[in-house]
Amino acid sequence: MKVASEAGRLKREGVDVVDFGAGEPDFPTPDNIKRAAVKALDENFTKYTAVDGIVDLKKAICDRHQSDFGTSYAPNECVVTVGGKHVIFNLMQVLVNPGDEVIIPVPYWVTYKDVVNYAGGKCVFVNTDESQGFALTASMIERHITPKTKVVMVNSPSNPSGAVLDDEEFRKIYQVTSKRGIWLITDECYCHFLYGGKPYSVAAEPGAKDTVIVAGSLSKTYAMTGWRIGFGLAPKAVIDGIIKLQSHMTSNPTSIAQKAAVEALRGPQESVQEMLAEYTRRRAFVIDRLRKIPGFSVQEPKGAFYAYPNAGQAMKSLGIGSALELAERLLKEAHVAVVPGEAFGTDEHIRISYATSIAELERGLDRIHRFVQSA
Repeated sequence: MKVASEAGRLKREGVDVVDFGAGEPDFPTPDNIKRAAVKALDENFTKYTAVDGIVDLKKAICDRHQSDFGTSYAPNECVVTVGGKHVIFNLMQVLVNPGDEVIIPVPYWVTYKDVVNYAGGKCVFVNTDESQGFALTASMIERHITPKTKVVMVNSPSNPSGAVLDDEEFRKIYQVTSKRGIWLITDECYCHFLYGGKPYSVAAEPGAKDTVIVAGSLSKTYAMTGWRIGFGLAPKAVIDGIIKLQSHMTSNPTSIAQKAAVEALRGPQESVQEMLAEYTRRRAFVIDRLRKIPGFSVQEPKGAFYAYPNAGQAMKSLGIGSALELAERLLKEAHVAVVPGEAFGTDEHIRISYATSIAELERGLDRIHRFVQSA
């Protein structure tokens, strides 16, 4: 937030800032989705809806998840929320009591830690293996389980690292959690942006619906970040708890955005593959350029649209003590905005979003390279 605020100030002052901080697609929302929203306006679909979302949308979510992953959810096991972040916040409020422990692999998405803390829970962090592409294993999780463990949170593909959990390892984690009655939340925000292999959901495993909860979003898949539509798939009792909470928090998600979301899920899906093809091209460019910067090392992301280079050696050479300091200096001296690793639980990394054009990627990475060489 600090870097983003400063980047915004510089831009307003006319400074040419290359922004690698954005966690959203640079593609426009597909036209068919926008037309559905216009149609909803024309038909005056502008009133309150059910707190948990319109039935058509909940059915569309369940059907799309079944088509993509082989799950079998009913509309009463689905809730529509104001973005993916909202469903995760709701889940922490509904599931976590003061003192309960939530296991979170590192690096983690920034929101996880704060929503657990807000619920009065205790974060239990599990360091992943960077040398193996930030690999997470069931044995890593199992070593951190205690009688107070209530939830295990897994984000695959990962923001910020782009790591993708091996399907078989995900099954093992499910076996570890299910036999102990621990909730396993699978954050599937980037599930369709994989650079190899097929999308997988642990919620499709036999019996998984009893203890597995899906947190999903349309924001990244359909370039709908500002529309704010997320969803949860969970046992009815959990969904009912979320509805009670949400009724006093936000009421329903925006009516017009819900109609657009139905079209996103039921309409043509070609835009998803078109975005993935472009991300694939950008990923190759970014990884190649980062590996040429002295003191930088980077694991190739297997999903999402972020690179998460380790700049530890460069920082030592430059006399920089933290990733936050590096990010601040890159912004001030090179006019490149990145997100420091402290936001994600690590000290020597920066997150670079390649959800921007090749031309911008080249300009920004050239600036970072020159900064490292000249500072």
